[in-house]
Amino acid sequence: MKVTPSPSLKSLNTFGLDASAHALVTIESEEDILALPGFDPAFDLVLGGGSNVVFLSNVPGTVYLNRIRGRSIARKSNDTVIVDAGAGENWHELVLWTLEQGLNGLENLSLIPGSVGAAPIQNIGAYGVELESALESVTAWDWKSSSWAVLEREDCKFGYRDSLFKNGEPDRYMITSVRFNLSRRFEPQLDYAGLRQEVDKEAAGKLDARAVSQAVIRLRSQKLPDPAASGNAGSFFKNPVLDAETADELRKSHPGIPAWPLADEQVKVSAAWMIEACGLKGLSEGGACVSSKHALVLVNAGSASGHDVSTLKIEIQKAVFETFGVRLEPEPRLIDFPAP
Repeated sequence: MKVTPSPSLKSLNTFGLDASAHALVTIESEEDILALPGFDPAFDLVLGGGSNVVFLSNVPGTVYLNRIRGRSIARKSNDTVIVDAGAGENWHELVLWTLEQGLNGLENLSLIPGSVGAAPIQNIGAYGVELESALESVTAWDWKSSSWAVLEREDCKFGYRDSLFKNGEPDRYMITSVRFNLSRRFEPQLDYAGLRQEVDKEAAGKLDARAVSQAVIRLRSQKLPDPAASGNAGSFFKNPVLDAETADELRKSHPGIPAWPLADEQVKVSAAWMIEACGLKGLSEGGACVSSKHALVLVNAGSASGHDVSTLKIEIQKAVFETFGVRLEPEPRLIDFPAP
């Protein structure tokens, strides 16, 4: 465990926003957690890869940086293989490692930035697959009871970009490891628009999980700006989920809007399409702007502040609501502690 007083958090968030904290504690093992002081969500923050947070303020207390590593095969049974991974592992590197082991199930989630521990919080998803489809359980430290907890998939209360850890009981648990249920059998998920065509272009007749992963990497690289080149937190807004009647009315007024039917007579509609239809692609506020590459991504042009991002967010939400009557919700976690 390493303690750094008064750290800058700029290099610890992919948006590259300059923020500070009272202290930074780097956690490298589960044993480190037992020596930690209490956690107070009114002042403190647990941070993973920093790809799904936007610092609108400084952190008045301590930032606990989760760097617990490790990945291993825990159990095999016929075609089923159970994999354990430390919360501090890089998500994309874990996906590539599972492919090297001949395991299938995570290939559609390739190149998503962030850490393994953050993945269940957001229930990350891409190209027709969500994390919950491959997750077996989560091991976490329960700040409330000062004890370890193992939460099975159903305990995590997964939803679209949502979970128990995000909105059910936020800040109660610090995830230390995640267990995945993967398979040696390949069952391709290629229904998402454009993915099958991209796979067919390069697969040369060999369809396997590696080919799908490579196609996803190409598509994401084409569509989304690289955080290393332009600071960003990935998709900034969720695709709104509407009831079927509201979605039908919206499509009558705006026939071109992409929409995908979900369970329980709900429909997901494209936030990116609405933002672009409002003419907001390239809109800037201070050092923050809407990416010219993808309307769903806000980027740091080099000098963005939390205030710039917040102002731009509000402008986009207002324009989309006035035009479509739909409220956009941010996908990343907005870190905004009250001023002392």
